[in-house]
Amino acid sequence: MDCVFCSIVAGETAAQVVLDDDTVVAFLDARPLFPGHTLVVPRRHAATLTDLSEAELGPFFARVRRVSAAVERAMAAEGFFVAANNRISQSVPHFHVHVVPRRRRDGLRGFFWPRHRYADPAEADRVAALVRAELEG
Repeated sequence: MDCVFCSIVAGETAAQVVLDDDTVVAFLDARPLFPGHTLVVPRRHAATLTDLSEAELGPFFARVRRVSAAVERAMAAEGFFVAANNRISQSVPHFHVHVVPRRRRDGLRGFFWPRHRYADPAEADRVAALVRAELEG
């Protein structure tokens, strides 16, 4: 497998690492939205969030929380944005979470995609029922 994030985790590819422990490696994004934009990746190759085991989830997201607080403080930010793409728009097929420092009027408009309301409450009810069925199934 040729995975740039696995190569960073293994120490074969240089990166500005900010956290390296038994669970994650976190490093600055090479093309940041803002200075301090950090990627948190699991040490074990997992393509998407759903490829992480139940046992990995808690420790992984505890590190995301820790990195988020550190980025916010280090960059004197007013807040932060945490995001993860899975398959669509995922530039590297190794699960990773973006931690982006934010400031009011920094140019980002909430989410990076257009948002739309459901046509009516019935449509929202149908969609919720589909998701509930998958959760129960």
